[in-house]
Amino acid sequence: MSALTELYQEMANCQDCELAKYRTKVVPGEGPEDAELLFIGEAPGWHEDQQGRPFVGAAGAFLEQLLVSIGLSREQVYIANVIKCRPPENRDPLPAEIQACRKWLEHQIEIIHPRMVITLGRYSLARYFPNESISKIHGKARKEGDIIYYPMYHPAAALHQGSLRQIIEADMLRIPEILAQAGKITEAPVEAQQLGLF
Repeated sequence: MSALTELYQEMANCQDCELAKYRTKVVPGEGPEDAELLFIGEAPGWHEDQQGRPFVGAAGAFLEQLLVSIGLSREQVYIANVIKCRPPENRDPLPAEIQACRKWLEHQIEIIHPRMVITLGRYSLARYFPNESISKIHGKARKEGDIIYYPMYHPAAALHQGSLRQIIEADMLRIPEILAQAGKITEAPVEAQQLGLF
């Protein structure tokens, strides 16, 4: 049994917060254990809760289009959320829920060890870029250790606010370029500036 499969079984029994009472299914995440790219959204919605899979609604369809634009399929990347159970009525996740789920995401990242973590939306942004505004730092990567962190708007934002669609598409198109130069990126500010990092 793979390390991720074992982790999924542990998640399925999780009772660490109130959301366990309301969920239909835990939505752990999906993708290859050796994925180079790890996308982190916010929380499962209704469709995800029914199917136990992340990003299966309209936002997921847009994410798949975005992946195609850089020559990738959904099956080649890992997709997860900050929290693994759907909040009632799709409300925002609460700080206690995010904290309760924190260990699951940390274990996933340890197992997968991606080259790049792409945050989708403000909850995953807050985890890696605390006190930053997505409107200011989207599309600007930062390297910590050997992982590149790259903030983007959530695909659902384009569905609610059409003007963001082109911004999201442009940010996605920069990912191959950043990965190609990853070996040259250090945490030194000079090289970071060359890549539009901060």
